[in-house]
Amino acid sequence: MDGTLLLAGAAGLLVALALVESIAHRRNLGRIPIRIHVNGTRGKSGVTRLIAAGLREGGIRTCAKTTGTLARMILPDGSEYPVFRPSRPNVIEQVGIIRTAAAHRAEAIVVECMALQPALQSLCELRLVKATHGVITNARPDHLDVMGPTARDVARALAGTVPVGKKLFTAEKTHLGIFRAAARDRHCTLVPVGRDEVQAVSGEELGGFSYIEHAENVALALRVCRDLGIDRRTALRGMHRAAADPGAMTTHVLDLFNGKIAFVNAFAANDPESTEQNWDLAIERFPGMANRIAVFNCREDRPDRSVQLAEACVGWQPADHYLLIGSGTEVFARRAAAAGLDPERITCAEGCSVEEIVETIIDLAGRSALVMGMGNIGGPGLEMVRYFEDRAVPSQTTDQPAELQEAA
Repeated sequence: MDGTLLLAGAAGLLVALALVESIAHRRNLGRIPIRIHVNGTRGKSGVTRLIAAGLREGGIRTCAKTTGTLARMILPDGSEYPVFRPSRPNVIEQVGIIRTAAAHRAEAIVVECMALQPALQSLCELRLVKATHGVITNARPDHLDVMGPTARDVARALAGTVPVGKKLFTAEKTHLGIFRAAARDRHCTLVPVGRDEVQAVSGEELGGFSYIEHAENVALALRVCRDLGIDRRTALRGMHRAAADPGAMTTHVLDLFNGKIAFVNAFAANDPESTEQNWDLAIERFPGMANRIAVFNCREDRPDRSVQLAEACVGWQPADHYLLIGSGTEVFARRAAAAGLDPERITCAEGCSVEEIVETIIDLAGRSALVMGMGNIGGPGLEMVRYFEDRAVPSQTTDQPAELQEAA
């Protein structure tokens, strides 16, 4: 009997603690009048940073939290620190993020959605963030094992973060109808960012970033800032000053004794559609290279992603060499060869150190080469980025390489 009473008492205590935590969380949410929840397949971390930077520049005391390559908490002065995780990522950490923002007397918080499971995405919005402004960047075929099997299913999962009775901003076009239906169901005002707004982002405005930013992301962030009373010039000034996300698409030019390597970090884009767009952009920006080397960072625990990219890359603008790093590279190699890629152009460097990978790249590069990393940022991907960052020509570590600045 005593044991039963003890268990009942413990259960009651846990319920009471959960109730107290829930009340405190609702109070903290109420102390932050502007709450922006950013979701989507690609660009979430970047758009989170862009919106927060625009609001800060406009005089709104703003905190932000990204969940991308390396989770970060960004404070009202623009400083940031890594989010400590004692174990695997858990959506409940958003409670602590809101508490921190409230403690810093934030007038606005911009939070990147960290959930993949459709039910958890909805929970994050309806219980943890309760956004005044929802943002969905796009809906592309990624994480199909969790949100799939099709891109339409991905869009339906993302629609779980449509806020109730507020506003939803999105640059998605293909699956806009799904977001429109979700917005109607939740009595939410849908604000689509159209092609005209994207095209209005000039090359000069994009050239102000210290990394490669997409016009679609900038247009979406500007539209949210405008809704909150921040004019375009002010918002852009803040965005240009903001630090890039660790997963942002950057370029680093490495001078060799007998040539040059232009390394493009596109590891963070790992769905076929986004990766092909980045590959085309890299080729456009470095047209004079003697060789093109596509580096795919594979993960043994993500064979579906390797299969998708392997089958898709056969139809892209061709590379001269396909270098496979990371783990589980055999899955990629077999699928790519089966899809028609010449096996002679595939080089596997599984388990190699970053120094060995770079030596392989130099051997393949000849007098000059465009090298783009894609697939996953973790492990050897991030190590490669840091390697080229440390050794690049300083004036050419930018979104506008020297040979392109004159043309711009």
